[in-house]
Amino acid sequence: MNTPAELKYNATDEWVKVEGNIATIGITDYAQEQLSDIVFTEVIVSVGDSLKKGANIATVESVKAASDVNAPVSGKVVEVNEELGSAPEVINTDPYGKGWMLKVELSDPGELGSLMDAAAYEKYCQERGH
Repeated sequence: MNTPAELKYNATDEWVKVEGNIATIGITDYAQEQLSDIVFTEVIVSVGDSLKKGANIATVESVKAASDVNAPVSGKVVEVNEELGSAPEVINTDPYGKGWMLKVELSDPGELGSLMDAAAYEKYCQERGH
């Protein structure tokens, strides 16, 4: 399981990379492994939308299951990864790079404190039996 140290993680298996006041969001390597071969991704928010932490932002479907993706932080959507519509499998091959889902301008940077660091997230995944 790949868990980059510079990212933050939440209990529903999303990651956050913060650069200035912009947070890039995607699903973790653990999540894509659990889903297996991803065949469809739909980001259901648009540029300009305001997100609340915990809100549904996307659906990811694999050959095994469908899963909702939730916002790990609140903010305003500034960019959506349009590539995922035609190439959802990139989440399997590069979940922390080309597999990002959206970028938001943080409205409450304090929310980052409630997210896990890489070590805590790895422990959390192990406790779930994986």
